[in-house]
Amino acid sequence: QVQLVESGGGLVQAGGSLRLSCVVSGRTSSRNAMGWFRQAPGKEREFVAAISWSWSAAMTYYPDSVKGRFTISRDNAKNTVYLQMNNLKPEDTAVYYCAAHYRGSYYDAPSYDYWGQGTQVTVSS
Repeated sequence: QVQLVESGGGLVQAGGSLRLSCVVSGRTSSRNAMGWFRQAPGKEREFVAAISWSWSAAMTYYPDSVKGRFTISRDNAKNTVYLQMNNLKPEDTAVYYCAAHYRGSYYDAPSYDYWGQGTQVTVSS
């Protein structure tokens, strides 16, 4: 089993920044990557970012909607993944989830086997 605990969400004005953290514990040896997704009310879960875990040189992946504003990073020693979000917009408002990837496309939610409980991010205009 793998446990993921997110933190760092909150209320911020448009143009502001937040940093989310996700601490990973449990049986993580076969994990390929870590990802962040978000889900707004009435919408499907959306890919936000992913970072490879098992390689020394981290590879990162973003959709166009957040590229240049969001940065995913990792601290292998702390088994923690971060999501730095800058220049936030009201449309970034959602519950943000951390997830552990084992196989398949980094961009697809079904490729992730374990999920955190989510942290709310609200961006006011």
